[in-house]
Amino acid sequence: MDKDGIIALLNQDLEGEHGAIIQYLTHAYAMGEGEIACEIEPLARDEMRHLDWLAEAIIELGGVPSLERGKMRMGGESVADWMRNDVLLEEDGINLYREHIKIIDNPKIKRLLQRILSDEESHHGDFEHFVNKAQKEGAKDVRGSRTDKVVQTLNWGIEHEYTVILQYMFQSYKTTNPEAKKQMEDQAVNEMQHLGWLAEKIIDINGDPRIEHTEVDRSTRTADMLRADIKIEQEVAAAYDRAASETEDPDLKQLLLRIRDHEIYHTAIFNDLLKEEE
Repeated sequence: MDKDGIIALLNQDLEGEHGAIIQYLTHAYAMGEGEIACEIEPLARDEMRHLDWLAEAIIELGGVPSLERGKMRMGGESVADWMRNDVLLEEDGINLYREHIKIIDNPKIKRLLQRILSDEESHHGDFEHFVNKAQKEGAKDVRGSRTDKVVQTLNWGIEHEYTVILQYMFQSYKTTNPEAKKQMEDQAVNEMQHLGWLAEKIIDINGDPRIEHTEVDRSTRTADMLRADIKIEQEVAAAYDRAASETEDPDLKQLLLRIRDHEIYHTAIFNDLLKEEE
């Protein structure tokens, strides 16, 4: 199989990992602080590592990692139903990895896929266990119906954080500047923290987190990447500042200001990198 064929298959796998991350996080956040939710989040982090490995392999082969999100199995009347959907999503991934391992003749790529497959088989068993656990313990959907301006603002924050996570990870794969790569990866991790904080806050105030993103900048020159990053960080820091000034909830104000300060820090990092790049 030629490189283009392998890249196409790896992008299918990458899109599947992307979908799994969002499905599992959605289920974890919707359960609040329960034990099952805490057990699901490490599985989502495993899928994040898989996505990263696949993207790096695609870049090494001369390809471009996909930013599309693969099929998800959402819906269900109960937490047990969600866990059954997670079992089915793992089965989808396992079947695809097994198929790709058979048809890809590159030994390094085959070895990577076998490594990921091992995790997915373990996850499959975990989610089967969670089906029974959810039924036995009566785990519930704790999302609420609040849809006021506060919830809308927090969901806007999630949308931003999700977008820049994808943007910074994509840029980290494409840049040839080692320091920029490191910083983009680091700031993406910080944005993942922000997304989690915002989703948890929405649950706390009886809302429903929406994990969706907007258009991702796909610049290929490092200087252009950094300019796009500086622009979005400046805009969002100002937006978080405005949102903080408008709320009377002290805990929410503290959260928004904390995230604002992180975004200001990101801007400074990217500015320093841009000066060196120019």
